[in-house]
Amino acid sequence: MQYKVIKTETEYNQALERLEKIFDALPGTVEGDELELLSLIIDSYEKEVSPIDLPDPIEAIKFRMEQLNFRPKDLAKVIGFRSRVTEVLSKKRKLSLDMIRRLNKDLHISTDVLIQEYK
Repeated sequence: MQYKVIKTETEYNQALERLEKIFDALPGTVEGDELELLSLIIDSYEKEVSPIDLPDPIEAIKFRMEQLNFRPKDLAKVIGFRSRVTEVLSKKRKLSLDMIRRLNKDLHISTDVLIQEYK
C-alpha cells in the first residue's frame, strides 16, 4: 500500500481502519514497516488537527501533589513558606523562576508547563 500525508477526515478514518487490521504485525516484516509508517502519518495528522494543550501550571502542581500524596506543608519544603504555597495554589502569587526550578527538580514537572500563564 502506498501512503501520503493525511489531509482529510476520510483519509484519516481509512488509515485508522488499516492500522486496526495490521496492528499485530511483527517488527521487521512488510506489515510491521507499514504499521510503523502508518502510525507516524496518523500521529502527524492528529497533532495538526487537534493539538493537546499543556495543562494549567497550578493544576499540574496539584495533580503532582496528589500523585505524591503531598500536603501543602510538604510543598512548602520545595517552594518556601506555607503561606506562599497557599498563595500559589490559589493563584494569588505567580511562580518565581526559583520556584519553577525547584518544582522541576523536586517534583519533576516540566518547565514548559510551569512557565505558562495561569488560566
